[in-house]
Amino acid sequence: MKRFYLSPPVAALLLAVILFLLSGLLPNGFGSDLNVARAQALNILRLSVFLGVIAAGQTLVIISGFEGIDLSAGSIVTLTAILTYVTVSGADEKVIPALLISLAVGGFIGFLNGAGITFLKISPFVMTLGMSGVVTGAIIIVNQGNVTGKVAPIMTRLIARPFSPEFPIPNALIIWLIFGFLMWLLLERTTFGKNLFAIGVNRVTAKLSGVNVTGMNLAVYSLAGALAGFGGFLVVGNTGVVMIQLGQPFLFPSLAGAIVLTLITSLLTTMQMPDSVRRMVLGATLLLLISIYGRQRALRQ
Repeated sequence: MKRFYLSPPVAALLLAVILFLLSGLLPNGFGSDLNVARAQALNILRLSVFLGVIAAGQTLVIISGFEGIDLSAGSIVTLTAILTYVTVSGADEKVIPALLISLAVGGFIGFLNGAGITFLKISPFVMTLGMSGVVTGAIIIVNQGNVTGKVAPIMTRLIARPFSPEFPIPNALIIWLIFGFLMWLLLERTTFGKNLFAIGVNRVTAKLSGVNVTGMNLAVYSLAGALAGFGGFLVVGNTGVVMIQLGQPFLFPSLAGAIVLTLITSLLTTMQMPDSVRRMVLGATLLLLISIYGRQRALRQ
């Protein structure tokens, strides 16, 4: 008998649909009101976009193997959001320079992560966790709790607003579709993507095959940092405000699944669960997803 197999993306999509429908059955859910359900679904998708961009960087790091992980992503999001907020200061013409600064700063921090892991042989977990502390400390020292700035109107219009009244799809979702297509091209249609999967499977074999493993490792962590920086740019464009812990809620969900984790958070919020319970459920979900991934990887090998 042929065994039934469900691919992870399809399973995640089905789980997301089930969780969304379940949230509508709760006392504080949308019930049978389709307008409320539509608005809630669009809001969840919009929030998932920012998490999805950050998670894309985590995906690259995890694919690279060698116990790859980036625990500095949340701090990079906070730092680049603050830099964007201060640099733009309400001026539309400063949006592009602020975006370039966010990408450069995030990429540089990612490069430092990659250099420490590659040349100093520090564990990815320890290196990125330590870098997270360094970045967070630097944020506190530099701004001292006082950040002056403003989000540009064009950022709010392009990130937080719908495409048009007649086409109420969030612009952020359109950005995510374009971004997702570019990520697919990077992983499936470029030499970089092929080399990334090669070092993730076996670094020794990849090196013997001519792959620059050191360069790939540096590039992967640099790109992950740049994507976290892009995430910070998008987040502040959506919220319009910054705070010292702005990026931390995105860290652990970025290690699992964007839409699924956002839906679980929304479900727990609808149930009026305290923050402590939400953190416990998200942590347990993360452990479950990672254990399933580890089992699938072992079976593939």
